[in-house]
Amino acid sequence: MTNEQLLAGLKEAMLTEMAGIEFYTTAAEKTVDVQGREIFALLAEEERIHLEYLKRQYGHLMENSRFEPLNETSRINPAQASPIFSSELTSRLNTAHWEMTALSVGLALEQASIQRYRNLASSTTIPEVQNFFTNLVRWEETHAAALQKQLNQLRDSYWQDAHFAPF
Repeated sequence: MTNEQLLAGLKEAMLTEMAGIEFYTTAAEKTVDVQGREIFALLAEEERIHLEYLKRQYGHLMENSRFEPLNETSRINPAQASPIFSSELTSRLNTAHWEMTALSVGLALEQASIQRYRNLASSTTIPEVQNFFTNLVRWEETHAAALQKQLNQLRDSYWQDAHFAPF
């Protein structure tokens, strides 16, 4: 991978992170569930951290200096019983259209980021660049796992309560 290609990849990644920041900020503002608001705000903050790292790496590349390591990890815990929303959300699940949409859109954003970072990691032979993107993949996988787990927990009940199921 040439420096130009890597710069282009970093620009695309920065745009994706900016979209994630905007989306999760909006999700935090629109979500009624208190825990959901807090987790979406945390997701927005973590995407901001990713963006700042990407900007710094872009600067390092422009100056022909080394990538800095990404040693931080997510504060989201997908192992929690309900990693995004409180258990109270299930009591109003038939009206939780925004929350269900937020889970689906957030998961799609995370999956796109994971694939982009995997591609960038595999496109270079520079160890610190590979490590940087591999660590971003792990961080985004934590986000995706939490969103997927919550979506799986709520989907069947949501479809049934909202009368989407054909049976």
